[in-house]
Amino acid sequence: MKRLLVCTSLLAVAAALTAQPGPPKSPPATESVTIAGKAITITYSSPGVKGRAGQLFGKDGLIGHDHTYPVWRAGANGATKLHTEEEINLGGLTVPKGDYTLFVDVSDPANWVLVVNKQTGQWGTVYDKAQDLGRVKMTMEKPPALVENLKYMLKDMGGNKGKLSLAWENLCGSVAITVK
Repeated sequence: MKRLLVCTSLLAVAAALTAQPGPPKSPPATESVTIAGKAITITYSSPGVKGRAGQLFGKDGLIGHDHTYPVWRAGANGATKLHTEEEINLGGLTVPKGDYTLFVDVSDPANWVLVVNKQTGQWGTVYDKAQDLGRVKMTMEKPPALVENLKYMLKDMGGNKGKLSLAWENLCGSVAITVK
């Protein structure tokens, strides 16, 4: 009996020591670009579609159950962070250099509106409209294939021009960037 207890205990300890935690459900990600010598960075967590295609957007979709709906954190976990080293124009909105939080108004899933918020450091589901710096209509397109993991993209278009894009599931929204 004693031998059985010792063997069982050793197996339990070995199992606990070799157990590897899986990858995070919404892994952290960072996207950066340098435009006209100035860095712009977006830091976010990237949720996956995970078999829920067609069930994410819209009033009855997964995002529609968030208490901040129709404003969506456009990421997972902590709020999505925007940092810019210089004043930029984001689709017509002047954004002074500094730190901000990004949200997206998805009240019309086919016509997203990017929300730049002055409050920073909060959890992604904490949203205060009074802290909005402004809102910008995004140009929408359908990606060539399903985008499994939410992805922000920043692209240098030459000179002082760039582009910010956000893609997830079957939707992609983008907005022009101009570094002042």
